[in-house]
Amino acid sequence: MQDKKPVIGITIGDINGIGPEVIIKLLSDDRIYQFCTPVVYGSTRVLSFYKKLLNDKRFRYSSLTDWSKLMDKQTNVVSTIVDQPEIEVGKETEIAGKYALDAINQAISDWKEGKIDALITAPINKHNVAKAAEGSFTGHTEYLARETGAKDSLMILFADNIRMGLVTNHIPVSEISSKLNKEIVQQKIEMLNRSLVQDFFLNKPRIAVLSLNPHAGDKGLIGSEELEILVPAINQCYRNGILAFGPYPADGLFGSGNFKKFDAVLAIYHDQGLAPFKALTFDDGVNFTAGLDIIRTSPDHGTAFDIAGKNLASPQSMRQALFAALDIVESRAEYKEWTEDKLKTRNRKSRSRKMD
Repeated sequence: MQDKKPVIGITIGDINGIGPEVIIKLLSDDRIYQFCTPVVYGSTRVLSFYKKLLNDKRFRYSSLTDWSKLMDKQTNVVSTIVDQPEIEVGKETEIAGKYALDAINQAISDWKEGKIDALITAPINKHNVAKAAEGSFTGHTEYLARETGAKDSLMILFADNIRMGLVTNHIPVSEISSKLNKEIVQQKIEMLNRSLVQDFFLNKPRIAVLSLNPHAGDKGLIGSEELEILVPAINQCYRNGILAFGPYPADGLFGSGNFKKFDAVLAIYHDQGLAPFKALTFDDGVNFTAGLDIIRTSPDHGTAFDIAGKNLASPQSMRQALFAALDIVESRAEYKEWTEDKLKTRNRKSRSRKMD
């Protein structure tokens, strides 16, 4: 169990989007400091700019140059933008992509040194970050996996009423079928199951796997992937003790509400999972990257350039991402303790965090 408050790193994201705004709104609430010590990777100048723009009187922060002097009751800022930042609110700029990438890289470096316990990433513009990374960036999930040495990763989006994993992430729809085989699907089911046990501390979770084709392929009439790939992978996982079921047509599973009977759903491709997830969760969704040693969450929204700087962005998803990171830090500690002493019983503590 944790003896001290977790240190949570937060990357600033695209400085022209709503990232800085939702960070400030989140950390303006002093009750947050009961639960963690936040460290923002970005720039005090950017935060000062948005604090003034938002007319915020509560957000307190200081520059962090000596980790032995980490502030306990205000936000610590690691400066990853050394020069005067070029802020163009609501505009897509290449330099903002470099700023975002520099913040991510510094946060990864500090995590490797044991300075932070988890990471929350604010929204970025992938196109400009990819330019800054010289094309080696397709998203936080893949980049963090590579930079932390993970063999594989799994994107999981979750809220109170649903957990959604993805077999494939950011690839063209035309390539989805060619990227599938029994081994890959089986591996993703296993990763999802392991995360549900380790990170969400669920005992014997039930997993629904979606089909690729309409009507689950109609016994091969509308595609063979179900019969040749998905069913064999699901059956093998079940034989291995994982409660995996399916494949289910997405429209039927969500339209009937039967997804509620499962602890998680595994979608085959990005929009198949995210469309129903966002329709069901709206402002409360959290993105979590499973399969990594680093604990990483993010709010389930983009840069929202159209409302940036207008004091319209809600911090709710960022708040949920923070609390999710704290829960997972605690769950992993409990899981480690439990697996090291299997005679102990699995008594769960309440995850409610009352901001008194």
